[in-house]
Amino acid sequence: MSADTPVKATPQLDRIWKRGKEFLGTELPIMCGAMTWISDPDLVSRMSNLGAFGVLAAGNMPPEMFADFVRKTREQTDRPFAGNVITIAPHYLPHLDILCEQKVGHIVFAGSIPRQTEVQKAKDSGAKVLCFASTDSIAKRMIEYGADALILEGSEAGGHIGHVSTAVLLQEILFAFPQVPIFVAGGIGTGKMIAHLSLMGAAGAQMGTRFVLAQECNAHPKFKEVFIKARAREAIATPQYSVKLPVVSVRALNNHAMTHFGELQLDLIGQLKAGTIGRQEAQFKVEEYWVGSLRRAAVDGDVEHGSLMAGQSVGMLRKVQPLRDILQEIVDEADAAVSEVRARLG
Repeated sequence: MSADTPVKATPQLDRIWKRGKEFLGTELPIMCGAMTWISDPDLVSRMSNLGAFGVLAAGNMPPEMFADFVRKTREQTDRPFAGNVITIAPHYLPHLDILCEQKVGHIVFAGSIPRQTEVQKAKDSGAKVLCFASTDSIAKRMIEYGADALILEGSEAGGHIGHVSTAVLLQEILFAFPQVPIFVAGGIGTGKMIAHLSLMGAAGAQMGTRFVLAQECNAHPKFKEVFIKARAREAIATPQYSVKLPVVSVRALNNHAMTHFGELQLDLIGQLKAGTIGRQEAQFKVEEYWVGSLRRAAVDGDVEHGSLMAGQSVGMLRKVQPLRDILQEIVDEADAAVSEVRARLG
């Protein structure tokens, strides 16, 4: 078998994964979430070459660097992948321009709500558009704006998160908007869970934390080691200390970086009250902190003072594995789960 031979679904999984596979153009309806400094051309292309779906993270990188990442990904795979743009990032619009100009087949809007004109711009480039939905009202608006699919992400996820759990969002969004494919994210760590979500109507799933432990993932070995040792309850969400400084919660493993973030918030709130800083600049400093802190941990290996963004599914992780083995394990678990359900019903 070639190193890049795709992992394939079983016939019974093909039946429940058909919609997601067709939308993504893949063998498996499994997305690797866009993780800043982690979802690079190597991981994204490997995911896609193995039959899943890689999502390239723009994060806050300089536009020329992101354009180079898109080109490198294209050089390493001829299979579909997406580009993820963060609507609150300083380089958001140049990032979107790059994806449209380079005709990337799928564009994911993350961070906050994109403008309808931005969604239309992506669609006009020929891309299929996916938008995050952390509430039912956002899901409705994104569909009205023209989103081709939704990513339902519960608060169990890592990185920037909403406030509602996956279990509630399944009922508010997955069951309520059957007109578009919906991919579920947040707290998903096993193929068995993906199978049951698919039986509930999901087109597929997005996972991030699980793929950090792929051998092909370029995250620092110390970063991966912390994930292996972590328990689910250690992946905590940051609080917001004042309405004067609205912040998007971040879920990460508790360490000095989380403490420092609390101190940064209090300092910025003090500056806001004193009038020495504007709200927009204060919010930029918050995002700047997380981007730099995550690089410090994921790239440089400073797991004490860098951000360890992780979902609560981190407690299920046990070892570093080749990406092919992870995907095959997911398929095997999902297939067994469907057989189990059929046996119960039969």
